Amino acid sequence: MQEKQPPINNGYSRMFTLEMAFATITALSALVLAWSLLLPSGTNTPVLFVSGLIFTISLVVVVRLAIDPDSIRARQTSSMLQLASQTLDQMTDGMTYEAAQAICRLLLPKTAACAVAITDQKVVLGYAGLDEESNKSGTPVHTQATRLTLSDGEIRYLFSAEEIGFPADKQTIKGAIVMPLRIGSNVAGVLKFYYRRGRQITETQRSIAEGFQRLLSTQMTALELENQRQLMTAMELKMLQSQINPHFLFNTINTISSFIRTDPMKARDLLREFAVFYRRLLENSSELIPLSREIEQTERYFMFEQARFGSDRVELKVEAAERFMELEVPPFIIQPLVENAVHHALPIEGKLTIRIIVQQKGDDVIVHVRDNGVGMSAEVCENILHPSSTSGLGIAMKNVYDRMKGYYGENASIDVTSAIGKGTDVTLVFPEEAIRGGEQDG
Repeated sequence: MQEKQPPINNGYSRMFTLEMAFATITALSALVLAWSLLLPSGTNTPVLFVSGLIFTISLVVVVRLAIDPDSIRARQTSSMLQLASQTLDQMTDGMTYEAAQAICRLLLPKTAACAVAITDQKVVLGYAGLDEESNKSGTPVHTQATRLTLSDGEIRYLFSAEEIGFPADKQTIKGAIVMPLRIGSNVAGVLKFYYRRGRQITETQRSIAEGFQRLLSTQMTALELENQRQLMTAMELKMLQSQINPHFLFNTINTISSFIRTDPMKARDLLREFAVFYRRLLENSSELIPLSREIEQTERYFMFEQARFGSDRVELKVEAAERFMELEVPPFIIQPLVENAVHHALPIEGKLTIRIIVQQKGDDVIVHVRDNGVGMSAEVCENILHPSSTSGLGIAMKNVYDRMKGYYGENASIDVTSAIGKGTDVTLVFPEEAIRGGEQDG
């Protein structure tokens, strides 16, 4: 999606406030009043009356605004908060060239600076204002002040072109605030405000610059943490995919081999589905997938277990309305729970029935993986999601839990209830945003 670019500003336009409007009216009416006093007596009465009235009203309004600091601060605060929100909106994909350029154009008219620039450690990412044509995105960092700040992470207030590092033939900019942009403790770039004169760097300008330096650094750090979280989630999935149970592999191959002799058509179907199962398993999918696809993969897995144990020993039932099938879920999140049930809940005698039940509860979607197997003690249930759990049951459950949290945050949850001899119910709670995501994609 193409981002909207704020209009280019070269540092001359400023916000025309209410105070400025009434001050202008006051000044104009004062001039008219003075002019009318110079006219011959008798010809200036209407003009004198009107200009005097306007002058008086405007002067009262200006004085009233001037002595109402709360109103002024409220407007200033609202303006800054709106600007901060617009700035953060530009950074949804990080500090890209487009985002940096848009942010520079947003910040420029809100300060006394004649130019605003953002760099990374090597090149200019964005530049708006005076000499913009000479400082396009991708231009190498060339001022000494920028290089020093990238090196030591210090804020610099500079009051001459020489201090900034401009050559002798470029003296139009004679003041600068150079501030490091940090990701954690590392300097990732620089935010710069340039001024025509050093005396323009007032306490207000310093405060504005420092505020936006902190805002951008915080957002860049947050985005980096999110990228790291997504990377860790993808790595966890890779690790889980690599932990293919060799017993399952050998048992499935042996099952297919036995059907080659007794039921060749069945063996061919199983072999075809086996190939699809592993191809899906090994796909590099770090994105969310439709619930329908996850259930298909789970049913495909269960086909092999049912071929091995027989339909009189294991059974899988899916109870889910069609409207839930576009729900976006992390891949490989239900199948491990069904696999756990087969491996750990199968009774010595009788049939193990596993149910996948999908239903809505309030704004959330609830997925139950429920079995009527041997069950677990309260102690095992309590410890199953503990980080130190090293059993196959605990590893799979913990991985599912971590990826639920990784994709949906604290709004997602997983709960395990069980009783010896009565079975186990694993409940996954997908929050409202997962439902909205599925609806939008659909």
